[in-house]
Amino acid sequence: MHARLVRSAAALAVAAVGTLTWAPAASAEPSEPTPLASAETPAPDAGSVEITTKDTAGDALPGAEFLLLDSAGQKAGHGTTDAQGKLTFSDLAPGVYRLKETASGSPLHEVVADQDVIVTPGATTRLTITDPFKAAKVLLQAKDDKTGKLLPGATVNISTGTSTLLTLTTGAKGTASGELPMSSRKAQFWVKEIKAPAGYHLYKPTKTFTAAPGAPVTVTVTNAKTTTPKPEPSGKPTHTPTDTPAGPGKPNSGTGRATPSASDSDTPEPGSSTMAATPAGDSTPKTPTGSLAHTGADATPWLIGGAAVLIAAGGGALAVTRRSRTNSHTEDSTGS
Repeated sequence: MHARLVRSAAALAVAAVGTLTWAPAASAEPSEPTPLASAETPAPDAGSVEITTKDTAGDALPGAEFLLLDSAGQKAGHGTTDAQGKLTFSDLAPGVYRLKETASGSPLHEVVADQDVIVTPGATTRLTITDPFKAAKVLLQAKDDKTGKLLPGATVNISTGTSTLLTLTTGAKGTASGELPMSSRKAQFWVKEIKAPAGYHLYKPTKTFTAAPGAPVTVTVTNAKTTTPKPEPSGKPTHTPTDTPAGPGKPNSGTGRATPSASDSDTPEPGSSTMAATPAGDSTPKTPTGSLAHTGADATPWLIGGAAVLIAAGGGALAVTRRSRTNSHTEDSTGS
């Protein structure tokens, strides 16, 4: 009986020891939980984009507006440059973005084209945006230097320094227009005509003018008209030449007047009549067939001819008188 009690007590002791040993092991399992998989991956570092805006002259451009889009085309940022022309987009996830300039903030400048921007973890991507100046609007006119008429067909080069920036040719209305690139807020250019309008001399002087971004400017060249040569004569006379005078005693066929004969100019004998001699033959001049009746104006040559005859007759009479006196004096001297 006593042996049975001992064996029973030993079995209970073994059972109790086994229970005490297992219990702590079971209670220790929940004190060491397995870490979650998401906690093992650290969060990525954000990046940023810093923009500096200038013009081609190097001056900062405040007030320029920009829009930043992510790879899905969603808005990731929007802002305006400060007084130093700077703008920063912060807390951007790494990736590729699209940057758009929506306004330059200046009436003298154009916006730039869209561009891609790469954002890297924990880094700042710096960009310099250079806004170009707006082009000057040029109006070319070619004019007649006397009348001011607009002339088509004039071609000019517009240059600065040694570079030709724009070539214009006036159209049917005598004008042409174009855009002149600008690199500063004000610049001087020169104009040279390389082809003159038809019928005009080339305008050789070089003209200068000043232009500003986005502003209109008018350039005028003047051309002198070429001299028109006079027409050459045709070689044919424009009037009928006077006919050759007819023979003595016959009237000219061209004038209808009679020509005195050679005997009319003979010196008359002393004591002859002082009347003017008439041409040989018929004393009345004959009117050529087909000519008009003579007027009193035709008597003028006859009067001149008669006066000449009278003068000649008087001279002859004086010569004869002196000769007679000389002969008489000689005879008287011989007789004595």
